[in-house]
Amino acid sequence: MTVSALKNEDNPQAYEEHHVHQVSEKLVQVAAQLQPHTSIVAENLALPHPDSVFDFAISIAVIHHLSTPERRIQAIAAILRTLRPASEERCTGTIAPGRALLYVWALEQKLSRRGWDEGDEQDVMVPWVMKHTERENNAGEARVYNRYYHLYCQGELEHDIRQAGGFIIDSGYERDNWWAIATPKQVTL
Repeated sequence: MTVSALKNEDNPQAYEEHHVHQVSEKLVQVAAQLQPHTSIVAENLALPHPDSVFDFAISIAVIHHLSTPERRIQAIAAILRTLRPASEERCTGTIAPGRALLYVWALEQKLSRRGWDEGDEQDVMVPWVMKHTERENNAGEARVYNRYYHLYCQGELEHDIRQAGGFIIDSGYERDNWWAIATPKQVTL
């Protein structure tokens, strides 16, 4: 049995809606059982958190699922908005701003099992196979979900962070992913 996360695979935005409302809710239910914290399902383009309150934010395997450059930049801006800005303290000196760690799938995966590299398509549908036991699925067949990915090329994540109003502290490549640590704006410490 093949199940597609998209009704029309030419419409990656439909995948985004499916992922947020079906997949994320299940993950949050699992996370909610791990105390002592709370878990929510939220629209990553309009996070429900107040401005300037967090010391750190982590976004792993999220932004590359958004279907347009504008939406990816808007999601980064939403994360940066929630981070505490740098401030001056009379007694202790400068307090560093909040930081975000962002991870996205890289286009440059020539040595991985996927084999993508420069020159390949950056917007792809990747099949995820969910294997089930016979008890879970009468036929014992695997389900295949085609998931939308934007594969970031070198320098693209940093570009998107700057477009979102952020400042890059550090960035690099690790295990088929580009990563960056960013703050809401450039800060002199």
